[in-house]
Amino acid sequence: MSELFYRNACSSTNDEISDVLLYPQSNFIGLYTFNQIKGRGQYGNSWTSAAEQNLAYTLAVKTSCIHHSDFLFNYYTAIAVQRYLANLTEKIVKIKWPNDIIIKNKKVAGILIEKKKINQESYFIIGVGVNILQEKFDEISNAGSLLTQTGEIFNLKPFAEKLHLFLIEKLNNIPNDDEVLNQFNLNLFKKDEVSVFEIENVRQNGIIKNADKNGEIWIELESGLRSFYHKEIKLLY
Repeated sequence: MSELFYRNACSSTNDEISDVLLYPQSNFIGLYTFNQIKGRGQYGNSWTSAAEQNLAYTLAVKTSCIHHSDFLFNYYTAIAVQRYLANLTEKIVKIKWPNDIIIKNKKVAGILIEKKKINQESYFIIGVGVNILQEKFDEISNAGSLLTQTGEIFNLKPFAEKLHLFLIEKLNNIPNDDEVLNQFNLNLFKKDEVSVFEIENVRQNGIIKNADKNGEIWIELESGLRSFYHKEIKLLY
């Protein structure tokens, strides 16, 4: 069973999802808005979203429903969002490790997953921000929207409702660990391409080889093959 709630405006859907977790029989409960005022990204970063142009959506999933490691669950959530956008736009959609969604070298969606205990129940709180209709971004930004990257105009409400149903269907049918890892690496942004990275404020060339089950990414640098956790290395694109 699932529920989906809408708010005209809210500070952060990840923060306010707790207000609607009133149905203990529901394994999946969603909340969305098109006017998120204080969105949050990974590692304390902010997620800024223009009102009535983009989607802020959170899905609360009971941890008891998930039988994969946190890392692989994060990967699979990114795969599900990537798949939804690829099916919808019929464009090439990639995952920038660990969980940003890229179309034509621009970030169109970001994912923030947290674990919380609410009303004596443990949840994965999956926050998804999707730029849909916004046309103008900071000139130095790597951000884009579905409109800027595909030229298509999507209706916000059906987009949100269909995303909710799609994610639930995917999360009810998560494949085994090896298949999750394989799917993630098949859709990994800049995989096997020479790219520029920043490591401890020093820029150098490298090639992304693969992400592993421990949440690390392996990159072939001039000094050899090395693995990194998030925030230890930055891909410049």
